[in-house]
Amino acid sequence: MSEGVSLAAARRIALAAQGFGKSHPTTVTRRNLVGVMDRLQVLQIDSVNVFERSHYLPVYARLGAYDKSRLDQLAFAPGSGYLEYWGHEATFLPVDMWPLFRWRMDQFRAKALSDKGGWASDRSVFLDWLRQELRDNGPMAASEIEHEANTRRGPWWGWSDVKVGLETLFRWGEVVSAGRAGFERRYGLAEQMLAPEILDAHVERSEAIRELVLRGVKAHGLGTLDDIADYFRLPSAEARTALQELEDAGSVRRVSVDGWERRGKAREVWIDPRAKRPRSIRAEALLSPFDPVVWARDRALRLFDFHYRIEIYTPAHKRVHGYYVLPVLIDDKICARVDLKNDRQNRRLLVRAAWAEPTADADTAPRLAELLRRTARWQGCDTIEVENKGTLSQELSALMSADRDYELQ
Repeated sequence: MSEGVSLAAARRIALAAQGFGKSHPTTVTRRNLVGVMDRLQVLQIDSVNVFERSHYLPVYARLGAYDKSRLDQLAFAPGSGYLEYWGHEATFLPVDMWPLFRWRMDQFRAKALSDKGGWASDRSVFLDWLRQELRDNGPMAASEIEHEANTRRGPWWGWSDVKVGLETLFRWGEVVSAGRAGFERRYGLAEQMLAPEILDAHVERSEAIRELVLRGVKAHGLGTLDDIADYFRLPSAEARTALQELEDAGSVRRVSVDGWERRGKAREVWIDPRAKRPRSIRAEALLSPFDPVVWARDRALRLFDFHYRIEIYTPAHKRVHGYYVLPVLIDDKICARVDLKNDRQNRRLLVRAAWAEPTADADTAPRLAELLRRTARWQGCDTIEVENKGTLSQELSALMSADRDYELQ
């Protein structure tokens, strides 16, 4: 019979595995940043900058205020030990993981080239030309490549054929990220950018998936098959096979979690045997919509009883909670959500809405207020303005109004 784990214990295990529950360092060093990136394995990239770009937020949630340029040096600089690939969605990941996704690169290539009449099949000569451009000139952004096809098609978000070609070669593993400039990705040939031990490493698909599954279990602390497979977007059937092999080897164990039943039957859950099991978690954190703690919405619902949807693409009159809404983690619960905007021109942090969750305690508003003060300082804002929207907004506004350091609406 498998071990039973309470829901509260499962939350604490999951949060500890994600790096929560530790005191923030006084000064965030490169070692601290590497520790977070290596613990999470992937930092998801998203271009929305209404408050802050997504990849900066998981680090802030775990370490507190830090110099973002230090993370840029790790994430963007060629040879830093990190690069970009489709690890979950578009993500930063340690360069030593790149060979573990060779099977995905091969799969992308095979699918694209099997589509006779498809984009890649019809442009083999053009792709050869792009390869040669990078070979001759070294890493380049799409905008730096001169070609008649380098014209955006359709609306402002449309990609040119040059951009599509570079992204195609990127997905196939022939091209890798070579840093960013103004958040525009630069591309370099893998043969020129990667060390031979990375470029030439061959990992069988089954072995790679087994290693990714193991890393997914460690990053989650514990999780269902869907949770673990989703961490690196792995095929469920192959992830299940890998879990069985890892269980047989003693690398993972099977448990059950109270309240995770489906149709009256306990779900299968796997745990990292070495996962920490803290009795309590002390934390205050703003979670990016793409933080691993909440990026799988079903898991967030099971762990925190937190129903979360991003409303960026929802028409304004149909939004419930706001435009760029961040879950607020307080200790081991998600107690609130806030819709934030950074008014950089006027150095204001705007709280467009603040909502209490059913799990909110009496100290939720005071702790959120202090978290927002720290966040404003990190973002270089001089003032915080709380708009009158949401069940927590009035209490939060009153707390902010009592603080002479901040001018409040």
